[in-house]
Amino acid sequence: MQVALISSSGSEKELPLADSVFSCRFNEPLIHQVVTSYLAGARQGTRGQKNRSAVSGGGKKPWKQKGMGRARAGTIRSPLWRSGGVTFAAKPQDHSCKVNKKMYRAAMRSILSELIRQDRLVILDELNIEGAKTRHLLSKLAELNLTGKTLIITDEVQTTLYFAARNLFKVTLSDIEGLNPVDLINHEKILVTAVALKQIEELLA
Repeated sequence: MQVALISSSGSEKELPLADSVFSCRFNEPLIHQVVTSYLAGARQGTRGQKNRSAVSGGGKKPWKQKGMGRARAGTIRSPLWRSGGVTFAAKPQDHSCKVNKKMYRAAMRSILSELIRQDRLVILDELNIEGAKTRHLLSKLAELNLTGKTLIITDEVQTTLYFAARNLFKVTLSDIEGLNPVDLINHEKILVTAVALKQIEELLA
């Protein structure tokens, strides 16, 4: 297949891409499974509380069972007591959900194919800005008519581009290693360089 490639001079030309990667059908159940697994893997699950067996103290019965005129008590670490254990104490959890590499690559191919069909993928010959200034990147995005949430994908994150994009809350910068399905779905437009797109094609082929 052929897609539009915007050169540094502003003219458009054709960029050949593999149909096996960028012309796949939209598999919504698979994408949902992969996105759910990715979000679940990002959860820390580090909450933790102590139950009555984990808190210190409480080995001795506070008073005898009968004859005191008070309610029966076997330990001072009961959940009903101050400084006692938590009734249903939370424990650290692992929320990760396994997804096969073959499924993950298939979902990424499906997402990228749908982005091309929806004209949400903007391909640049190369992304160069004058300096590490936010206004330079804003002017570049304005030339490409990218005003909404934009994901910029490059083969490697340049220092100049990083400093120019870090103050823009609607702009996310990513390299090939950090590319994930959640970012691809959550952004209105995807700005990618031709070199990065070819590397993605090699990884997903």
